[in-house]
Amino acid sequence: MSRVAAVAPVVPEHSYTQAEMTGMLASLLAENTRHQAVIERMHGASGIDRRHMALPLERYPELGSFRETNDEFIRVSTELLERALTTALADAGLTAADVDFVFFTSVTGISAPSIDALLIPRLGLRPDVKRVPSFGLGCLAGAAGLARVHDYLVGHPDDVGVVLSVELCSLTLQRDDHTMANFVATGLFGDGAAAVVMVGENRSEPGPRVIDTRSTFVADSHDVIGWNVGGTGFEIVLSAGVADVIQNSFPGEVSEFLGRNGLTIADIDTWIAHPGGPRVLEAFESSLGLQRRDLQSSWDCLARVGNLSSAAVLHVLADALHADPAPAPGSHALAFALGPGVSAEFVLLEWS
Repeated sequence: MSRVAAVAPVVPEHSYTQAEMTGMLASLLAENTRHQAVIERMHGASGIDRRHMALPLERYPELGSFRETNDEFIRVSTELLERALTTALADAGLTAADVDFVFFTSVTGISAPSIDALLIPRLGLRPDVKRVPSFGLGCLAGAAGLARVHDYLVGHPDDVGVVLSVELCSLTLQRDDHTMANFVATGLFGDGAAAVVMVGENRSEPGPRVIDTRSTFVADSHDVIGWNVGGTGFEIVLSAGVADVIQNSFPGEVSEFLGRNGLTIADIDTWIAHPGGPRVLEAFESSLGLQRRDLQSSWDCLARVGNLSSAAVLHVLADALHADPAPAPGSHALAFALGPGVSAEFVLLEWS
């Protein structure tokens, strides 16, 4: 087994209401008043009250090349993850020198050396720390990071592993993309990061135990979610088929996964769902027979910061760890997210 010892969610300092962001984006993206009206309607239906941005809002109209935006990605990502990991380690009663394994993920920028490598001298991570940087898992990568660090800790029960996720979605803005997918995405995604500290079974740090994990891939769904990479950077691929994939695949996947652990959907006390957007959360509820209150934490996270891609489910996990009252010992939680592929990742937790 492994345990989740601490989670530290962070967001950039630049914060704006959804209305403020829509006003800027509508004038920047729309060719005519009809498109502006579409953007305003879609953004208004997003369920989001406020989002945080890597840069001040006035900087976005003047951003130029992909090189420029990616340089900002490296700078801001490093700062956010330094803050997140410092906080998470302190909450777990550990230091940077205690970390044995790092899983880093992002899908909104690139860096070589990767951001986790840049953190080694900044935080005092050991030079022999094992690192796995990941790109391409998209929104499911936060849950996948929990699962992959768990896999490592099962074989290294005396070790400490961390998940690092950062997504600066605003820096992928495509001003010449007038597709419906881009209009939706610019009203949905926000910027943020998270660090999770996990420990092996032989260590004493408390936290919910990871009982089991599951990965799944839906065939013939590569054009539902993802990126097209062009001369100006990342162009969003986002179709209405996401909800259909959830409806068709999630009931069987969840039931089978829980069943092999002697559980049913009714046995899950805490649902830690990726807040992908209103249609995604509604599809989770409908397909699994859940009520709005079951995913209220995910709805609240969506309203508070928007969809943070891979970091989003980790923000919801942080809320679960700090819930008042705390989950009862022996109760179960299911964390899950989906991303490009379409792929999904499930992590079963038990409170101790």
